[in-house]
Amino acid sequence: MMKEILNAQLIKLDLAATDKDAVFNELADVLVHAGKVSDKQQFVKDVWAREETGNTGFEDGIALPHAKSAAVASPAIAVGISKQGIEYGAEDGQPSNIFFMIASPEKASNFHVEVLAKLSSKIVEPTFLENLRNATSNEEALALLVADDKASQPTVAATKGFIIGVTGCPVGVAHTYLAAEGIENAAAEMGYECKVETNGSVGVKNIPTEEEIARADAIVVACDKQVDLNRFKGKRVIITGVKKAIKDADKLIEQALAAPLYAGDGKSTESQATSNPGGSGKDLYKYLMNGVSHMIPFVVVGGILIAISLAIGGEPTPGGLAIPQGSLWNKILDVGVVGFTLMIPVLAGYIAYAIADRPGLAPGLIGGWIANNGSFYDADAGTGFIGAIIAGLLVGYFVKWVVSFNYSKMIQPLVPIMIAPITGSLFIAAVFIFIIGAPIAGIMETMNNVLANLSTGNVIIIGLVIGLMQGFDMGGPFGKVAFLFSVGLIAEGQTQFMGAQAAAIPVAPLGMALAAFLGSRLKLFEREEVENAKAATAMGLVGISEGAIPFAARDPFAVIPANMIGTAVACVLGFTFGLTCNVAHGGPIVVLLGAFNKPVLALLAMAIGVVTTAVVAITLKKIRLNKAQKDQAAQLALS
Repeated sequence: MMKEILNAQLIKLDLAATDKDAVFNELADVLVHAGKVSDKQQFVKDVWAREETGNTGFEDGIALPHAKSAAVASPAIAVGISKQGIEYGAEDGQPSNIFFMIASPEKASNFHVEVLAKLSSKIVEPTFLENLRNATSNEEALALLVADDKASQPTVAATKGFIIGVTGCPVGVAHTYLAAEGIENAAAEMGYECKVETNGSVGVKNIPTEEEIARADAIVVACDKQVDLNRFKGKRVIITGVKKAIKDADKLIEQALAAPLYAGDGKSTESQATSNPGGSGKDLYKYLMNGVSHMIPFVVVGGILIAISLAIGGEPTPGGLAIPQGSLWNKILDVGVVGFTLMIPVLAGYIAYAIADRPGLAPGLIGGWIANNGSFYDADAGTGFIGAIIAGLLVGYFVKWVVSFNYSKMIQPLVPIMIAPITGSLFIAAVFIFIIGAPIAGIMETMNNVLANLSTGNVIIIGLVIGLMQGFDMGGPFGKVAFLFSVGLIAEGQTQFMGAQAAAIPVAPLGMALAAFLGSRLKLFEREEVENAKAATAMGLVGISEGAIPFAARDPFAVIPANMIGTAVACVLGFTFGLTCNVAHGGPIVVLLGAFNKPVLALLAMAIGVVTTAVVAITLKKIRLNKAQKDQAAQLALS
C-alpha cells in the first residue's frame, strides 16, 4: 500500500518550517507539485479543520496531520523531517520533527485510517524512527518507508500459545493501531500466536471468535474506551490504558499470563481485585469519561452560542445582561440554552449507558433531567453536574442489576426495551424526589440563611463563603444560591456583593483553561482537555462558569478544590478592592460594559483568581501523578 501512495518526490528531509501552520503549507506544496492536490488553500483549510477536532501530535516527535478533502486528486502521503523540530502541541510536550501528512480524497472514507494503521507497523519498529531521521537522501527514506521489515526479520515460532489483544482510544485513530502493533510484535517475539481487536474510528475490526477466546492463554485489554469484557469471563485478563501497550506490550503480556481468572459482569475475583491495578476504579473512570465525552459538544455549542449572543447582542440591565426582544440574538441565545439544558442529562445518560449499555440510556437521560430540574423536588435549582454523575451511576448499576436476572424466553425480549428502562426511570425519579431532593432543598435554604446572616458581618468572611459556593459546582445549586443572593441585594442598592461575585464568576473556566494550556506540557492534562480549554476561555470571558464543568466532571478531586480556592480569592479581593457592579452577570465582558466602578481592579481580582486556580489545579494533579509513579515503581520492585 505504501508503495502506491508514496514516492521520493513526496519526501522532504529538510523542512524550513518553524511552526505548525508553516509545516502544513510546506507539505501541502509538496503534494501540489506532485499532482496529488489541486487546491492547496482548500486542502490546508481542511487539514486545520481536522486538527481542531483533536491535535495530531504524538510521542517520540511524530505528527500525523491528515484530512479528507475535495482538493485531493489522488490519495497520497507527504513525509517531512525538521532538523530543529517545532512546537506542535504533542502529547509529551516535546517538539515534533517527523511529519506524515495524509491526503485522502473526500469519498475515500477509510483511507486515512488504513494509512495510519500501516504507519503504525513501521513506527513501532525499534530503529525505524532513528533511521528515518538520519536518512541522507529521499531514496534512502523511501526505502525505509516501503520496506516490508516484518518479512525480513527473524521470527520466533508461535508454539507457546495464543494471545488476544483489544485496543481502542477515544478518538479511535493512531493510538489504537500503534497499540495493536505493539501487542502483535511483542507476542511474536515471545513465541505466541496473536490476534488483536481494534476499536477504531471505522468500527470494531478483527473481533475474536468464541473458539479463539476459548483457546486463548491470556487477554490484553489496552483501551481507553468502553468495550465488552463479559465475553472474556473465565480467562486471564489484564486491563490497562492504550498507551501502555505501545511501549510495554511485552510486560502486559507477562502480567496477563499471570493474572487471575476474570469473573465477568464488570467485576473481578477477590484475588484480581487486589492484584490488578485496572480494577473497579478504572472502570468507574471509564464510565465517567463516557459521559464527559458525550457531554462536551453540548457544553461547547451551548456555551459558545450563549457567549456570542450576550457579547454582541446583550445590553446591561439591573437584572443582568439582556438581549432586546425581537433581536436575532435572542434566537441564537435560545439555541445555546437548549445545548446547556441538554448537557446535564447527556452526562448522566451516557454514564448509565457505559455501565448498562442501551437499557440504561433512557433512564439515565431522564434521571439527569430530573437531577437538573429542582421543581421535581421543590428546590430552587437542580443539582447540576454533580447530581448528574450521581444519577448516571445509580441508574446504570440499577439497570445492570435488573437485566442480570434469568427471565423467561417470553419476557426476555421486553427487558432491554421496556422493563429495564421503565423500572430504571421510576427508580431514579423516586431517589431524587423522595430521598435526595428534600436534603438538597434544605441545604439551599440553609445556605441562603447563612449568607443573609453573614451579610452584615466581616466582608472577608462573606467573600470567602460566596467564592467557595460559586466555585464548588459552577452553575449548580450552591453557585445559584450565592448568585441569586447577590442579585437580590442589587435592588436594595447593595451592589458590592454583586461586584465581588462578578469578579469570581469567570475564574473557574479561565483558571482551568490556563491550567490545561500550561499543564499539558507536564502531561497532566489530556489532549482533549486542551481542546476544551479553548471553549472554556470563550465562556469565561463572557461570564459562563459552566465552561469548567468538563474539567470538574473528569477530575473532580483536583478541579473542584482548585476552582473553590481561586473563586474565593477573587471574591475576597472584590470586597477588599471595594468593587461594585449593578449588572447581574460576571466576567471581563461586564468590565467592557462599564458596570464595574473600578474596572482595572476588577480585572486584577479576576486575574489573580484565575492564576490561583491554575496553580492549585496543576499542583494537585502533579502531587497525584508523583504518588502514582511512586506506587507503580514500588509495585514493579515487588514483582
